[in-house]
Amino acid sequence: MESRDIEIRQHFHKKRLQHFHDCPNTIVIDELGLAHGKNRADIAVLNGTFHCFEIKSSKDTIVRLPEQLSEYSKCFEKISVISAPNHIHKIINILPDWCGLIVATKGTKGAVAFKTIRRPKKNPQLEITAMAHFLWRREIIELLTVLGVEKKYLSQSREKLYKLIPPTLTAQELTQWIKAKFMGRKDWRSASLQMLCDD
Repeated sequence: MESRDIEIRQHFHKKRLQHFHDCPNTIVIDELGLAHGKNRADIAVLNGTFHCFEIKSSKDTIVRLPEQLSEYSKCFEKISVISAPNHIHKIINILPDWCGLIVATKGTKGAVAFKTIRRPKKNPQLEITAMAHFLWRREIIELLTVLGVEKKYLSQSREKLYKLIPPTLTAQELTQWIKAKFMGRKDWRSASLQMLCDD
């Protein structure tokens, strides 16, 4: 059965992400912009780690997948691809061995079932500076202030501010900071809940 992105997305929210939606300390975001909007992650889940889910329906192509994976690997701690069966054999040859893979099969009545082919592992290519791009300017300034960066350096461009992050900051620490800031963006949670309930 042919599938569309919206069908896979809605069923995945209900069947695999419901417990994350129910958790007050977890954020689920659809179409999260990366690198200030140059790319978008289909679904991002932020709790103890930052996990990206990329959807490839039967009607999609996978031409851009290598480029997308390259961008995602800079700023997500885990990455999983959710794919219709017709792409699986090609995708499994493209994915790094640390990326997860989930097959999404649409039934005759329209429901989509999910089967995990491979669970994601920790991303070894994560770049702290790229990950920090999720923060708005005022948020990165606040982070740098907490980290002890002098005020005289905080009037620089956003790109230069990201480079002031000390190398001692761990991905886990930055994830918790990003999560704390995202928790204040209530409209993102509302949009995700609307997607979850929209039939």
